[in-house]
Amino acid sequence: MTSEVPQKKKRRSEKEDEELDLLAIGTAVGSILLYSIVKGELQRKLSGGHNGKVNCVRWHQENDRLYSCSDDKHIVEWSVSTGKVKCKWKAEKGSISYLCLSPDGQMLLSAGRGITLWNLETKEVYRKFTGHATAVSSLAFATVRPPNDSQPSDEITGLYFLSGAVHDRLLNVWQVRSDRKDKNAVLSFVLTDAPVYVDLATSGDREDPVKLAVVCQDGQLHLFEHILNGYCKKPLLPTCTLQIATSGKGNEVRPVPILAAVFCSGSQSVLIAYNTLLHPVIERVTLNTNESQICLVRDTEMTVSLSMETAVTKVKTPVVARDVKVLVPGIPGHNATMKSTLMQSRKTEAKRKDSANEFTIEERLSAMDIDAMEVKHKGGFPQADNFAVLLVQGLESNDASILNKVLQIKKDALVKTTIARLPVTAVVPLLHEITRRLQSHPYRALLMVRWLKAVFTQHASFLSTLPDLVPQLGMLHQMMESRVKTLQKLSRLHGKLYLLSAQVAASKRAQDASTVIQSPKLVYAEASSEDENSEHELMEDQESDENWENEIEESVDDPKMHIDKEVSEDSGEDLHTESESEKE
Repeated sequence: MTSEVPQKKKRRSEKEDEELDLLAIGTAVGSILLYSIVKGELQRKLSGGHNGKVNCVRWHQENDRLYSCSDDKHIVEWSVSTGKVKCKWKAEKGSISYLCLSPDGQMLLSAGRGITLWNLETKEVYRKFTGHATAVSSLAFATVRPPNDSQPSDEITGLYFLSGAVHDRLLNVWQVRSDRKDKNAVLSFVLTDAPVYVDLATSGDREDPVKLAVVCQDGQLHLFEHILNGYCKKPLLPTCTLQIATSGKGNEVRPVPILAAVFCSGSQSVLIAYNTLLHPVIERVTLNTNESQICLVRDTEMTVSLSMETAVTKVKTPVVARDVKVLVPGIPGHNATMKSTLMQSRKTEAKRKDSANEFTIEERLSAMDIDAMEVKHKGGFPQADNFAVLLVQGLESNDASILNKVLQIKKDALVKTTIARLPVTAVVPLLHEITRRLQSHPYRALLMVRWLKAVFTQHASFLSTLPDLVPQLGMLHQMMESRVKTLQKLSRLHGKLYLLSAQVAASKRAQDASTVIQSPKLVYAEASSEDENSEHELMEDQESDENWENEIEESVDDPKMHIDKEVSEDSGEDLHTESESEKE
């Protein structure tokens, strides 16, 4: 480490100029670099305070003090003269994205998602505010007190400050109140996109409005004028919007993004920086706030051409004429042909040219990757950017084929991404188109509901700021109300039909179960009294038949018995004839 050479004692003015000359730069590794603008060199490096990326650095009114915040959830107070940490404390449960010092230098605002006001003397929390749903990207104090409030005992009560966040189209205004009912914002300014740069202009008179210049991420500049006097229910729209454009080929007009804007002295003009970060253009513009929309046409080059110098090589080839003889060493008297060095040099030059014309390995790999990506995405599903552009084109040209192609998407993730990338100006026309399709084709409600849900989720804050929202969306509201009223009746009918279908199915299952033929594996039957009597009679008949046969056999064997039988039969016949004659 090099030691600093002691210098002579400087005057006080020279020291102040030297301190004001320093520029503090936070790094991703947690250190802070102090850079001298006049000398163009690094003056000091502050390290050992943070373990993560430094998100914001703020100078105190006393030039020897510096405050920084980081992703490691801590705020560090630095001593610039010694380059050491004076104080370090944990401020949030998550990362801290922004810092802002009060006008008197006694309070410090820190913001991650919530906003905290710190007392720098005690390093204790003075107030806490709700904040935003995303990380805060801008904070600024408005040193104006409400006209109807009396002068408070401290210098912080009654002051207002602004806050903006990433992906948030509202710029909120907060007030430090003595009754501690200041957790919610008292006022909101409506923007077309997330704020990128914010500048305030206030006067000493309490009756004068506060002028606010906000540069949004879409490249537009919005100007607001409002007297900060307590709570305001409705969000405020910009009094003037400034855009810059450049003329392209033919009648084409291309927008030029505005990077930053600052009020000049007197607040009657604005110093704006536009074009690109590599080639910014700074201009002073006097604005007429009576016009709500101002578009300035400027001839600027949107692209910056970077010239690449040719590589310098140490190898130099001498220029030799063709008629020059080249003497080479050889064996005296030997007549063998020998190649000249000129031919060899020409061959080496030709090889170098061929090698220079060939592609490098990196270029070949990149070309292979591009071809692979083209083959992969060829004929594939379009991206959300393409759908957002197609949807805007279809709404502007009223092309039914384009709108049908986009609105027939069934993937919820793709619908949400498309609506998120849709510009604000196309939100209301899209709702009108959805309403028209619901009226003409009610069966499309299943598809249209997905788009309605995404629009209301992504652009609810913008729709709430429209003054004529009720007449514009009245038809859609009536359709939704009529469908909701019939929902209860339809749900009852659905329940009854479900019960009937369940009963029919149960009875059918019972019938099917009764008709099933099942053969028994074993049957046992008990004998009744009638069956026993019939069996006894059958046995008696069999015995009588056997006795009869035995008697016949015996008569055949005994002739006397046979004669007696014949005599008895004859006598029987005579008796029968006599009885018949008597009857006659």
